[in-house]
Amino acid sequence: MSNAVVRKTLISLAVAGAATLAQADVVIGVAGPHTGAYAAFGEQLWKGAEKAAQDINAAGGINGEMITLVKADDACEPKQAVSVANRLVDSDGALAVVGHFCSSSSIPASKIYEEAGVIMVTPASTNPTLTDQGLPNVFRVCGRDDQQGDVAASYIVDKLGAKRVAVIHDKDTYGKGLADAMKSTLNAYGVNEVMYEGLTRGEKDFNALITKIRSVDADVVYFGGLHSEAGPLVRQLREQGSKAIFISGDGIVSDEFVSVAGSPEYVDGVLMTFGAPPTSYPSGAKVIKEFRDAGYEPEGYTLYSYTAMQVAVAALANNNLDPIKGAEWLKSHSVDTVMGKKDFDEKGDLTVSDYVMYEWDAQGKYSVVD
Repeated sequence: MSNAVVRKTLISLAVAGAATLAQADVVIGVAGPHTGAYAAFGEQLWKGAEKAAQDINAAGGINGEMITLVKADDACEPKQAVSVANRLVDSDGALAVVGHFCSSSSIPASKIYEEAGVIMVTPASTNPTLTDQGLPNVFRVCGRDDQQGDVAASYIVDKLGAKRVAVIHDKDTYGKGLADAMKSTLNAYGVNEVMYEGLTRGEKDFNALITKIRSVDADVVYFGGLHSEAGPLVRQLREQGSKAIFISGDGIVSDEFVSVAGSPEYVDGVLMTFGAPPTSYPSGAKVIKEFRDAGYEPEGYTLYSYTAMQVAVAALANNNLDPIKGAEWLKSHSVDTVMGKKDFDEKGDLTVSDYVMYEWDAQGKYSVVD
């Protein structure tokens, strides 16, 4: 008997005995980059999931059972993601996972969760491949890169009227996927990029790359990647005198973007795509106030993570803690969350995506572009 069959059999036995036996706490993993260069995003995921678990437990838990969270650090490394996924299902006995953050981690980890019969709800992984795999247990409460890329390309053409676009990516599943999605729509509009280059994660010196960007006289630089490379890249662009408009995606939705850029002046005018402001939903007002009263601003993916926890819990609560039935249930039921009502299609994607354009200012803050 395979490990997957054994795991699913154990889940079925646990569910069958739920009516008569006292159950252990419900274990839910929170998987993401809790250490390393992208730990700022891991903190957002943890803060959101932790607050949601506390609030749900205070209201009686999941059918009377308390949630226990397990932090799983994948450092945005695919091999490490597989390792922590195996640990969550084999050692920790997780019934659901909130995560991962990086698509390059979520895609391989999702197969582990599918084999084990565990619900996976990612707050942040946007690469289309994740849900295009057709795995029945995988969901995301964010949009997809093909949707995000469309918004960016439309803005570049319709709002900026740009003709000379340099497309840069970090060679990662997320970064390259986002850049390619934007490029595809850009080309469909009849605009061909003047440059298409990849950089390597962890690089800090982009002077040679910037020389190339300046040589093609780019009026827009589009970057697919995360804040750790975007910050130094935009700073060095400005230091070398480039006036090109810098545009990126949801991988720079963190105050760390300003920190790694070195100063708010360097991010002034940077554009980025991200979902409609998470803090704008009336259903999240109470939670947002409680975060702020505690001295924490729920930036970036914090409320997405809270939402992912609500989705996973709703699936388990309405199906006697059976994650397999819970995954089926989510395909035909709405879930009320701090970010409004969420509905999923057969792939596990949201039926409605809400990407908009934001702009960073000289104070190091970002807001929706009018």
